[in-house]
Amino acid sequence: MQHYFLNEPLTSGQEIRLPKSISRHLSRVLRAKPGDRFQAVSSSQQVYLAQIKAVDDRQVTAVLQRPLDIDVELPVKVTIVSGLSKQNKPELIVQKATELGVDQVIFLPMARSIVKWDQKSVKKISRLNEVALSAAEQSHRNRVPNVQYMNRLSELTKQSFDVKLVAYEESAKEGEATELVKSLAKLTTGESIVAVFGPEGGISPEEIAMLTTQDYLPVGLGPRILRTETAPMYFLTAVSVMTELFKG
Repeated sequence: MQHYFLNEPLTSGQEIRLPKSISRHLSRVLRAKPGDRFQAVSSSQQVYLAQIKAVDDRQVTAVLQRPLDIDVELPVKVTIVSGLSKQNKPELIVQKATELGVDQVIFLPMARSIVKWDQKSVKKISRLNEVALSAAEQSHRNRVPNVQYMNRLSELTKQSFDVKLVAYEESAKEGEATELVKSLAKLTTGESIVAVFGPEGGISPEEIAMLTTQDYLPVGLGPRILRTETAPMYFLTAVSVMTELFKG
């Protein structure tokens, strides 16, 4: 069943006119017809079962039948911070992180970043938020993660989190395998956690020093060295296991 975010208050029995982009997708791509159903998500993250009333290329009208007892969000709010990486890796990170339940993704230049976004950052972030929306629809999320850009790592210190981690390759090499588990095991519902990941060249010692002075805890992600686009997925999977499956 299709899943769309409407970003407005919704109520049962309400008749709605769908936005042009959604109407076009239903009518032209899916060949939807009156009587077909889909899921609509309100601005308060409530999912409704909706039924199409009328179909037109430019305007689809539907009726909200009833709210659905659906909440697939992680019990904790997870922020991923990623150093700028090459090619389409940022899109892959946003897409897969969204599917795994991330709350926020932040991209920023780091000492070992090869690429620079500079004036392109607005266009890049706009595209990445589109990727997040599409992935949130595909994975039937209750909310769409926010994707943003920061000019430098020091700006991160302005944001507050309950738990602050940095994935550090040297910790993995040294066989450190307990700090991540300990940190995740202490999380309680509603708390926030942030994890910083370096670009292809990793995080510099100077950046680790700066982060640790801000109470970021260096953690290893298992015995293998992971690519910059793989490490956040490992971390989000661990969060899911520890907060949804293990504690469930």
